Amino acid sequence: MSMVYPVLPGADDFFFDRGSVGILLCHGFNATPQSVRAVGERFAERGFSVYAPRLHGHGTDLRDFEAATAEDWKQSVRDGYEQLTRRCESIFIVGQSMGATLALALVAEGLPVAGIITINAALSVPAYEALSFTECPVYLPESPPDIKRSAFEIVYEYVPSVCASELLRLIGETIPVLPDIQIPTLILYSAEDHVVPPTCSDYLHRTIGSDDKRSYCLLDSYHVATLDHDQETIVRETAQFVNQFSRLTQTG
Repeated sequence: MSMVYPVLPGADDFFFDRGSVGILLCHGFNATPQSVRAVGERFAERGFSVYAPRLHGHGTDLRDFEAATAEDWKQSVRDGYEQLTRRCESIFIVGQSMGATLALALVAEGLPVAGIITINAALSVPAYEALSFTECPVYLPESPPDIKRSAFEIVYEYVPSVCASELLRLIGETIPVLPDIQIPTLILYSAEDHVVPPTCSDYLHRTIGSDDKRSYCLLDSYHVATLDHDQETIVRETAQFVNQFSRLTQTG
């Protein structure tokens, strides 16, 4: 029988039941829904129903994280999608960092969302790519969250090396299927990011198969943009995108 760990205070999933258009909001690697809650609240203020699942192994205990796989993280997002389908006629998926990678992977697999919004999509993580996983420590010290302004993010102090390896495996499996993604795509990225190179979003824009794709550069945020100065920009650009394509979905 697997161990069930309590969720850290403030780290649990959240749901705002508003309109018939839903936003599935996916946090990043070694983060929790807390990192996207502020933008989730603002989406809800604009009338969208919002659900942010807590990815398996995140926000509980390091041992729980260590036992998690990329497939577990995907299933957390699938379960979140199912929750929104009970309320919403049209669903858009928003992912930050690894949350964006998961969103891209699941859309390529056929998750039937109306559009995808990526925020600093993790298609490369140089700090992990430089490691030799046969020789590196079992636990890697986590760097301070890459946020330009003063902000708090719930993270583990250490990252199991097996989890870092799982992240790279997820990235490796996702990049080849990007041309298969045909739905409208909004790519948000920070001009200065110390975790994921901004060139990842350039590559995504060139490679993704969607005919309707657009990019927007966030000029005043680092990697964890949903906790940074450009929160309102993220909300504004995402809301405009969702409103445009939800209308097309409902009328077309």
